Amino acid sequence: MSKLKVAIIGAGHLGRIHARLAKGNEQLEVVGVVEPAAAARTTVASELELPTFEDYRSLIGQMEAAIIATPTIYHYDVASELLRAGVHVLVEKPLASTPDQADRLVQIARRHDLVLQVGHVERFNPSWTAVQAHLGAPKYIDCVRAGAYSGRSTDIGVVHDLMIHDIDLVLSLVRSPVTSVSACGLSLLGQREDLAEARVTFANGCIANFKASRVSLEATRRMSVFTTTSMAEIDFSKNEVRLVKPSVDILDREVHLDDLSAEQRAVAKGNIFGELFKVETLPAEPRNAILDEQNDFALSIRTHAAPMVTGEDGTNALKLAGLILDQIATHGWEGEQSRPWQIGPGAATHPKILPLPQPGERKGPSRRAG
Repeated sequence: MSKLKVAIIGAGHLGRIHARLAKGNEQLEVVGVVEPAAAARTTVASELELPTFEDYRSLIGQMEAAIIATPTIYHYDVASELLRAGVHVLVEKPLASTPDQADRLVQIARRHDLVLQVGHVERFNPSWTAVQAHLGAPKYIDCVRAGAYSGRSTDIGVVHDLMIHDIDLVLSLVRSPVTSVSACGLSLLGQREDLAEARVTFANGCIANFKASRVSLEATRRMSVFTTTSMAEIDFSKNEVRLVKPSVDILDREVHLDDLSAEQRAVAKGNIFGELFKVETLPAEPRNAILDEQNDFALSIRTHAAPMVTGEDGTNALKLAGLILDQIATHGWEGEQSRPWQIGPGAATHPKILPLPQPGERKGPSRRAG
């Protein structure tokens, strides 16, 4: 079987990881790494011994597929041009800057019968693949994704940078329309939000809470999923999954510990996890999720099957992210009394420019004629 000729577009942190893994991937042949910055091209050439190019257009005709790891603002332009040139693409998350751009990429890929895959790599995380079979009928989901400031992805805010991972995972579980969204966020280090929280309600009754930060003291990537039959605690960074299964008596609402005496409750306390709740640790086989993502990309191209994360999936994640960002932009930190400088992620404690008096307000003592 001949190797798939692939180009890596972008030689930043993630692009170099893709290039290194693709070089050792038996399914792929890296025809070039594209990067406009000369210093980054030199690093790739010396460390990975791969050919480098300044412009991806110079490889059109030589590549069958491309992995796009540029800043998000360039995703649409690069992906749309390559798709129109007959090149299969794997676009790092988020798929595009806007849902409209994402929709257009999906249509272009369909029209040219090409694979459009999105780099929501947590779908390939060993913890996620280990627990998926136990996550049917979720009713409440709590997600936390936080890390220290990295200096990367500054062209997007934390919703598109970090939270969108969990948005994609939740949407892959909850196949139901969104009925309401509430959210807030703050910009601390630039123009875009660095902290964000959201609560999303679905038509089937499921509720999902999202929390994301890129100015956190501690790195966290965890999710709790409560279903009709169990609760799963997923740690994406440690490849750990704990599954808690309630007993039949718990599910049937036959347990009433509040009816017991204090002494009886003290005895029952020690038997909660054992008799009433069974705790199980699921094995998560150590794997490289990005390598698995590349292999899924190659398999989809060879078999004409849909990839694990389709362009439609990436578009849906962007649409929900857009609803969250809309709420963040309009949140008034002083409620209905919020002034313009107290609304949205850039809210401040005081205005930079003194505001004009509001209708009915008196700026100072009145002066009478005479």
